[in-house]
Amino acid sequence: MGRVKKSTRKFESKHLTRTLDDRKSKAKLKQQFQLREKKKKKKQQDREDGAGSDKEDADKKTKKSKSGELEVFEDMSVEQFFQGGFEIPEVKGKVGKTKTAKRKANQEEQQPADSDGSDGPDGSNDESASEDELDKHKGDLSALAEKDPEFYKYLKDNDPELLDFSIAEKDDLADVDDLSEGEETTGKKNKKGHAVDDTAEVTMADVKKWKAAMEETHSLRALRQVVLAFRAAAHGNDSEEDASQGGYKYSITNPDVYHELVLITLKNVPEVLNHHLPIKESQSGKIRVSTETKKYRTLTPLLKSHSASLLHLLPMLTDAPTQKLLLNSTLSLVPYFLTFRKFLKSFLKAVVEIWSSNSTDEATRITAFLVVRKATVIGDEGMKEMCFKALYAGFVRASRQTMVHTVQGINLMKNSAAEVVGLAGMEKVGYQSGFGYIRQLAIHLRKSITNNSKESYKTVYNWQYVHSLDFWSRVLAMHCDGLKEAQAGKESPLRPLIYPLVQVTLGAIRLIPTAQYFPLRFFLIRSLLRLSLATGAYIPLAPLIYEVLTSAEIKKKPKPSTLKPLDFAITIRAPKSYLRTRTYQDGLGEQVVELFSEFYVLYSKSVAFPELAIPTIVQVKRFMKKSKNAKLNSTLHLLVNKLDQNSKFIEEKRSKIDFAPNKREQVDSFLKDVEWETTPLGAYVTSQRKVREEKQKLLEESLREAKEREQKDRDAEEEMEIDSEDDEEEEDDDDDDIMDDDE
Repeated sequence: MGRVKKSTRKFESKHLTRTLDDRKSKAKLKQQFQLREKKKKKKQQDREDGAGSDKEDADKKTKKSKSGELEVFEDMSVEQFFQGGFEIPEVKGKVGKTKTAKRKANQEEQQPADSDGSDGPDGSNDESASEDELDKHKGDLSALAEKDPEFYKYLKDNDPELLDFSIAEKDDLADVDDLSEGEETTGKKNKKGHAVDDTAEVTMADVKKWKAAMEETHSLRALRQVVLAFRAAAHGNDSEEDASQGGYKYSITNPDVYHELVLITLKNVPEVLNHHLPIKESQSGKIRVSTETKKYRTLTPLLKSHSASLLHLLPMLTDAPTQKLLLNSTLSLVPYFLTFRKFLKSFLKAVVEIWSSNSTDEATRITAFLVVRKATVIGDEGMKEMCFKALYAGFVRASRQTMVHTVQGINLMKNSAAEVVGLAGMEKVGYQSGFGYIRQLAIHLRKSITNNSKESYKTVYNWQYVHSLDFWSRVLAMHCDGLKEAQAGKESPLRPLIYPLVQVTLGAIRLIPTAQYFPLRFFLIRSLLRLSLATGAYIPLAPLIYEVLTSAEIKKKPKPSTLKPLDFAITIRAPKSYLRTRTYQDGLGEQVVELFSEFYVLYSKSVAFPELAIPTIVQVKRFMKKSKNAKLNSTLHLLVNKLDQNSKFIEEKRSKIDFAPNKREQVDSFLKDVEWETTPLGAYVTSQRKVREEKQKLLEESLREAKEREQKDRDAEEEMEIDSEDDEEEEDDDDDDIMDDDE
């Protein structure tokens, strides 16, 4: 044997094992694929052969029924006949099973094995395959009815279950009865041993019986019946789908029965499931349901049926209490739905629609959020990412329209979605999602700056973009708080996102620095103030506020106006009718004074406050000398006095210290025991906040009264319309009576 090459030895030492393993794995996958294809071909061939044999058996039976005699010796030869003597053998046709029954039994035995061996975690491949087979089977039978009506009539008379597709719904849950041994059954039975209900109409007595069985004995049979009845109730308005599927096992026509059935389903089904499939919590706090047990495999069709009914019913509900009840019921079922990833994705999308709808009741929106939050807590990393992205997308979609009636709901969505980012296990997902979304906002801003078209700024100057920036400021302020980081003993993984968010926000403020977009500037400055307060990061906001004072909108003499004051909380673009008016100028002055005080109160205890406040004090005093607006000058004069008093307060305290500015720890602990409300500037800001809160309460009360007044006027108009219609009908009746009398 010759000398082995160096490259061969290198390949054998480093890559041979991995290459062989790859070949084996590929061969194994190829073998599995071939076996799967063989099984599919075999099933298709058996189905075709079965149809042919069924037809032959049917022809034989029809011939026998016409002749009126059974040809017992049909399959016997002459030699076999004489060897057996002249004794007539017993007829076994009624005792034995036909080929169709045997094949059907084999299919029923193979069905659980096929359902257990799903390819994916949610069994989506098996579900789609079974649906395709069912559709194909329906098509074959419809074609058979056209080609051979006699054989189709024979199947309808002798094997109606083969043609009734609604029975498939019940057969999926038939294995539940095997777990209910020992429970009394009170129904009639057919020849095959299946229970037969006297009527498909659900009565109040049935509902009470199911409720008692589920509450007292946690009956699985009652659970199965309730799930089937609830499915019929959920699809009660789908007449086309109902007819296409052959109907459901139950029907509900009484509204009282419908109401009671929905109540017991939403209340008792989670309790019974939790009794038979208890939810376990590990030492690490993870919640799981043991999916390896036989009982879980048996109850899987029931869970799928119930989950599909919930998903179908949820978007159709308009009553807030019923929506809340359904979501509360789902809250305890979330651990069971984790294995059905495809369903859970669709269901969470429907729940997020309720959470982000401005027309939904606040309590219902909170309950919907709790469902998504629970899925985030107990799910894996992929589930956490899916839940947060669904929440963020729903929030952005709902924030398109911001009005006085929707701003509270938008703030609710911001706070609740921001809470999800700080949940346990969300560190990686939260940082990656935050980085991606903030980067997306930066890309939109860069395109608006580089694009010279007139409409380019609209991708930035809209409510969705502004609310997105405000949302991420809330997220970072909530989870990068210095106190929380000190309690956790480590720095938040979201802290590196502070700098890019601040840069994007400052860029958005300076994109169009005109007077018409001063409301947007004030909105974003408030979000940066919140971020600076929580994280301790210094953001130079004083120049942005002072630019408003030096603008032509405040310097020039305003026009008199009778417009109502502009609400800056729900406005990012001032209408043109407000520009250069006294109303808008007074509003800008109030906002400037408020933001100056809110900015400097953040550093009211800082050892460097006198140096920080000097530029603003000097610039504001120069402005007051030139300004002729007496109202604005008085508020600015009060602000300057408070800044001077706070500077003197800090200088007095600072004169007693004995450390240099380079001693960072001692600088940070300066006036640590003093509350900021006790400082001169802090006391002023506290009083101003109380005044603004009172104004806001009065505004909300006036809006509420106006809304009630509009509702009363609307109701009065409807009553007048009804009365006028009644009067017209009475006049028509009187005219008819007069005509009859004349005749």
